[in-house]
Amino acid sequence: MSFNFAQIIGHMGTLGMAIAGFLLLMGIACMGVVLDRFLALGRSDKESREFAKAAGPLIEDRRLEELVALSDKYKSSVLAKVLGSVARRYEKSDRDGGLSAFDFAKNEAERVKEVAGTDLRKGMNILATTGSVAPFVGLLGTVVGIIAAFQGIASSGSGGIGAISAGISEALIETALGLMIAIPAVLFFNYLSAKINGVEMTLARSTGEFLDELEHYHGRKSQRQYTAAA
Repeated sequence: MSFNFAQIIGHMGTLGMAIAGFLLLMGIACMGVVLDRFLALGRSDKESREFAKAAGPLIEDRRLEELVALSDKYKSSVLAKVLGSVARRYEKSDRDGGLSAFDFAKNEAERVKEVAGTDLRKGMNILATTGSVAPFVGLLGTVVGIIAAFQGIASSGSGGIGAISAGISEALIETALGLMIAIPAVLFFNYLSAKINGVEMTLARSTGEFLDELEHYHGRKSQRQYTAAA
């Protein structure tokens, strides 16, 4: 028994071909998202490690302006974007006065972390949609193919399994194609979601530690100002 995928696709009707083409487009979109997320997460992880190593001494010495300048050099690092934005906001608020500089920095940290989480999950909805919808699209193609096979029997007046086996095999290809696209999409979605969750947890911990340093520094600075004024 031979299995010629190209020949089966070639014998499909117009609607079946359209459904198969739609499934292939979904598969190509998923491949693009997976490749993009792997590259983005890889670059972010590499640059974040480099940034953390260089930023440690600056945070300990409270050299926030240098920290902001350093963060601008690591465009792909999520950690650099968040800490750089928080430090920039703290420095600006400290100069402008008004609400506590630490409170401004804390609010900025929450906003920037939300934006970073959205950027990390860019395109993940495509994987989720493909994983849930592709099997049903393939099933639709199978139903359409079986209907076409029985219509062929009715028009020719012949019956028997031999007359409809070719049509049914063509129809079942649609379901197989849908599953072949949906299964990897679900696997990659779960893997990338777990990886992104890990990045977000690390980011939340690092931001919290940085805010602790700012709060401690802000308290000491306020105390010195109060003592000088007294």
